[in-house]
Amino acid sequence: MLYSSITPEQKRRNLRDALASGRVQQFPGAFNPLSARLIGDKGFDGVYISGAVIAADLGLPDIGLTTLTEVAHRAGQIARMTDLPCIVDADTGFGEPMNVARSVQELENAGLAGCHIEDQFNPKRCGHLDGKNVVDLETAVKRIRAAADARRDPGFLIMARTDIRGTDTLEAAQERSRALVEAGADAIFPEAMRTLDEFRAIRDAVDVPILANMTEFGKSDLFTVEQLQEVGVTLVIYPVTLLRSAMGAAERTLDSIRAHGTQEAAVADMQTRGRLYELVDYEGYNRFDSSVFDFEVPGVIRTGTPAAGEPNAEREQP
Repeated sequence: MLYSSITPEQKRRNLRDALASGRVQQFPGAFNPLSARLIGDKGFDGVYISGAVIAADLGLPDIGLTTLTEVAHRAGQIARMTDLPCIVDADTGFGEPMNVARSVQELENAGLAGCHIEDQFNPKRCGHLDGKNVVDLETAVKRIRAAADARRDPGFLIMARTDIRGTDTLEAAQERSRALVEAGADAIFPEAMRTLDEFRAIRDAVDVPILANMTEFGKSDLFTVEQLQEVGVTLVIYPVTLLRSAMGAAERTLDSIRAHGTQEAAVADMQTRGRLYELVDYEGYNRFDSSVFDFEVPGVIRTGTPAAGEPNAEREQP
């Protein structure tokens, strides 16, 4: 009820243990606190918070327009609503190495389990787009060293993302990954790998956890967990999947209302009232105040599916 029952420090320890377990960890991307609760309810290992999603939620493109304050605030709202560890996209660290240091401490304060910092220029762009530019090795190393030096909780995960594969060879990505680990990175996020063999090459280059970004419409095929495990990937994220799914459903519903003058045709695909109340834990709040949940939701079973023969029962209550 209210917020997570697990402290940020414990979430960070849980993440470290999970990354050392030998099993690929799956982190779907949350686009709001309620979706983070849903991710946990479905049994996933953690929650990813995408910078592209935060930007899109503000109606902005993913080109570095969001600020540290906006990202830390939104990521904190999401992290405190789940018992799972949350990793957030910190873009390029929001400035020079001193800014990177402050960013890490603000994200620690917000309750995150870790973050990743990339080696793109400012303004950055989505990692699966063409025309990216990366900073020189010295600048990339300074960012990661500043991040590692700034953290106060040694459990907070500092992940280095490198986009150099989009501008250079696989060998260059291997070399940069090694240098970023030497600078203090606890994990490597090699962005826009094209094949499983490329992930394997990064695995061979460094002895830290490796992240695979399974974003739709990107440079990588949508590999399975089993395929990624085989080449040594430790953690897989699905950063924009839930946002795209939700926005696709919203667009179809709006089209249906425009076409038919009612949302009737879309109701069967909606999350039910009962399922929503279950996710926000009305019953838990009722233990504090019995007047909070002193009603029944008709026609809905615990899975959130309308009872047989009552597809519209939820709409009978205001």
